[in-house]
Amino acid sequence: MPKRTSPSPPAAEIDVDFHAAVARRLRAVRQRYSTGRRVIAVVLAAADRPLTAPEVVDLDSGLSVSSVYRNLAVLEQAGVVRRLVTQEENARYELAEVFTHHHHHLVCERCGIIMDYEPPAALERALQRALDAIPQGTFQPRSHHIQILGLCPGCSRAATR
Repeated sequence: MPKRTSPSPPAAEIDVDFHAAVARRLRAVRQRYSTGRRVIAVVLAAADRPLTAPEVVDLDSGLSVSSVYRNLAVLEQAGVVRRLVTQEENARYELAEVFTHHHHHLVCERCGIIMDYEPPAALERALQRALDAIPQGTFQPRSHHIQILGLCPGCSRAATR
């Protein structure tokens, strides 16, 4: 993937409320909304799937891998990003659901790619009923996240050859 000199889409195209909300979350953990954190937030907002730190760097050549890892840790602590761990070497990151929408993930067991998945509403309702049926006092669910494991189209084709 060729390197770009600025994130896509340009920071000016991202909603001002988004940046204000990220800044508030960072202030709550006594951190600044630095230029590097802003670039990372914009890159993740523009992504159509969770990204590894090296992929974030590939999308903006002004970032270094070490600073991306440090800033992702701070953004995760502030509740701006969610870290997804799979069988691959690098964790992947996406914006927290407060900045996007509720979704689940399809995880390729071979290449490690993670794709967003929005299940049918009936499945979400059934899952919510199951969570509501947990006896009070035993556990208090706040949210849920499903990872469905399998093979992506590319790995599936390669496996049948």
